Amino acid sequence: MTANLKLIADCGSTKIDWALVDPAGSIVGRMSTGGINAVMLTEEEIASRLADELMPQLAGSASLVGSVYFYGAGCLSDEVCGSVSRAIARNLPGASAIEVNTDLLAAARALCGRRPGIACILGTGSNSCYYDGRQICDNVSPLGYILGDEGSGAVLGRLLIGDVLKGQLPADLCQKFLRHYDLDRLSIIRRVYREPQANRFLASVTPFLLENIDHPAVHDLVVRSFTDFFRRNVLSYDAARDLPVNFVGSIAWYYRDVLAEAAARSGCSVGLILRSPMEGLVRFHSE
Repeated sequence: MTANLKLIADCGSTKIDWALVDPAGSIVGRMSTGGINAVMLTEEEIASRLADELMPQLAGSASLVGSVYFYGAGCLSDEVCGSVSRAIARNLPGASAIEVNTDLLAAARALCGRRPGIACILGTGSNSCYYDGRQICDNVSPLGYILGDEGSGAVLGRLLIGDVLKGQLPADLCQKFLRHYDLDRLSIIRRVYREPQANRFLASVTPFLLENIDHPAVHDLVVRSFTDFFRRNVLSYDAARDLPVNFVGSIAWYYRDVLAEAAARSGCSVGLILRSPMEGLVRFHSE
């Protein structure tokens, strides 16, 4: 049988979503495996994880995979991309084409297709770029949740917790938050400064903001963070006010009304918002 199926991967550090796509552009299989940080793992380790987690799910379809398109947050250098590509090839030797790219290019392709546009990620972290329809032409460094990542889940959580601990929010709201998550000052300090992956902990409390978004203090906190995202990132692109600003990610998806408000305050307009890039990537690779 001809190896004509496409395998598309949206890789994060927590999980990888895979879609198996036929020549007509229909998804014929969906899989999920544990995430990988390509920067931290060797080629051997990546290949081993794929062998253990992906290959059993592909089963008889593995020999039909002719091309693989892998997108991951840590895939920033030729060295890392080469390592991931070789690890995939070791598991899928019948694939004649393997592409490894960044999650930002995944967002751009999913949101803009082959048209110019501004593509942004708003999830646990944040990122943005100007995309000319073929490649990313400009990118303001997100800098991570300590120095940047405005509008992200991690930064929203950091702002919320900081305001709670400093008493900047109404007392009833502060107590409601601490009770809801069974937290106190010392446990928060430990989770942020002494335990790993503080960004994930900070992002984990953002549902509280969504649940209380009608409270003026909460609404103002979220709007300010999104406005900072536009001011410090999006408005750096020359076409920011001429093109719609498109978003992918859970924060953008769930806070889309407040995001549109912040965009209007910044003189921008919001275009397409996707919770996940997979739908757009399947469309892009099927054209």
